[in-house]
Amino acid sequence: MSLPHAILTALLEKPSSGLELTRRFDRSIGYFWSATHQQIYRELGRLERDGLIRALPSARTARGQKKEYEVLPAGRDELARWTAASQDPKPLRDTLLLRLRAAAVVGTDGIQDDLRRHLTLHKAQLAEYEEIERRDFPPGRDTMEDRLRHVVLRAGIDLETFWTQWLTRTLEELDGAG
Repeated sequence: MSLPHAILTALLEKPSSGLELTRRFDRSIGYFWSATHQQIYRELGRLERDGLIRALPSARTARGQKKEYEVLPAGRDELARWTAASQDPKPLRDTLLLRLRAAAVVGTDGIQDDLRRHLTLHKAQLAEYEEIERRDFPPGRDTMEDRLRHVVLRAGIDLETFWTQWLTRTLEELDGAG
């Protein structure tokens, strides 16, 4: 049930059209909660039917005009309820780890090349997150809202740091096994 809450969060930050929302997802929330454009548009329809958001009135009624959505009080209440609820951690499900386990059974052909590719991708993502941190969180930005956004970014930085360190050690170990 998290996609509707991600959309409510984004719309509370800034009322947006579906297209603007999908672009914002690609630049922010999408780093940790991905959704296709179709999923976002479908969920916007559900949220509107459920009375949690509404399309803002438009001065023009041109055909094909994009709707801009805002969160209604019921939507804010739902997001506050969901935010306050407890949730257990999700178990780790990672295809790469499963593939390594399978390689122990069927052989390791090609696995090290893919591990190197993963390392390159994680290093690039880490660099992107660190650039976002430098750009968006200069010293002195310490409101509660800024702190919460920053700790979410720090989670991404810490996860990418973990993966780059783990992949480096794993490759060293596998390369040493010859």
